[in-house]
Amino acid sequence: MQNRRDFLKTAAIAAAGSGLVINDAFGKTSPSVFAINRHGKTGKLKMTFFPYELKLQHTFTVASYSRTTTPDVQVEIEFDGIKGYGEASMPQYLGQTVESVSTFLRKVNLEQFSDPFQLEDILAYVDGINPGGTAAKAAVDIALHDLVGKLLGAPWWKIWGLDKSKAPSTTFTIGIDTADVVREKTKECAAKFNILKVKVGRDNDKEMIETIRSVTNLPIAVDANQGWKDKRQALDMIFWLKEHGIVMVEQPLPKDRLDDIAWITEASPVPIYLDESVQRITDVPQLKGICNGINIKLMKCTGMREAWKMVTLARALGLKVMLGCMTETSCAVSACAQLSPLADFADLDGNLLIANDRFKGMVVEKGKITLNDLPGIGITKL
Repeated sequence: MQNRRDFLKTAAIAAAGSGLVINDAFGKTSPSVFAINRHGKTGKLKMTFFPYELKLQHTFTVASYSRTTTPDVQVEIEFDGIKGYGEASMPQYLGQTVESVSTFLRKVNLEQFSDPFQLEDILAYVDGINPGGTAAKAAVDIALHDLVGKLLGAPWWKIWGLDKSKAPSTTFTIGIDTADVVREKTKECAAKFNILKVKVGRDNDKEMIETIRSVTNLPIAVDANQGWKDKRQALDMIFWLKEHGIVMVEQPLPKDRLDDIAWITEASPVPIYLDESVQRITDVPQLKGICNGINIKLMKCTGMREAWKMVTLARALGLKVMLGCMTETSCAVSACAQLSPLADFADLDGNLLIANDRFKGMVVEKGKITLNDLPGIGITKL
């Protein structure tokens, strides 16, 4: 028979997974109070943060720009001596900077909260501080989830009731480059992954694919990053790509051209997923009938809490789900990977593209996302 301590802990995990406000679910003796008191004292949430530039192993090029670094802000939230870790990664197209993220985080007063289990209330407060600022909000969300998971002593895939063995293979991304560089990158990664992701959207798309096909026959997902402009030429390219082993196409046209994207989706021989066209949960309903699936990224949607809700809504609307990332440390990548057993596609390789990771977390084994049993988001500091 379970003793009271084990029962309350199990109940807390179940409540957190169902999205309940844990204090209210158990009346006077809430699991959150139990989790706090088991450490012998109560406290307040304290947050610190600092900038951290991510250095890419190779120049990374998409349809609209190239970069060798990514600005990033690392966040730590402490409660009763336990730390949760989060981060805000800011690639160019998000329009966020270290300065804007830092300005937002300075407005966040978590010390007004004494119960870290009140995720819904805390994150609603954070979201309401300013419109936008999704990467900064995601950093707070990830750190809080890491902290709460550690207080519960369980990883979030388990709190959510998921089977970690169902995590899919992740794509590995090859950016736009010359044929020689693409060939070498493909040789480096082909034996380690089960599916590749190729950036297209410029005038060398066919050369990119033919170069990769000279090295490997692995399935390929392609991402045009809004680079194609003419819907008929885009559809012709998709049929050509299908003949060369492409299994899905991401964001074929600019994000606001939903009618043209719907036209492509209806005629396309492969699934069409949208990335830039969907940021937060309010964007999801309008995409029913427009595409086959959506790409959910923590830096776009404010973090794990909203990502979980977006997955649920997408499924209810008959949309498939892809989980993606920016160039990030293993902190944010491992946080998103907690949801990966629910994904149809996963593009969680951002930590593999950088040379200065601060953490160890989710790993890729034989091309497959492999989740550990560490509590929270499953990371340790290096």
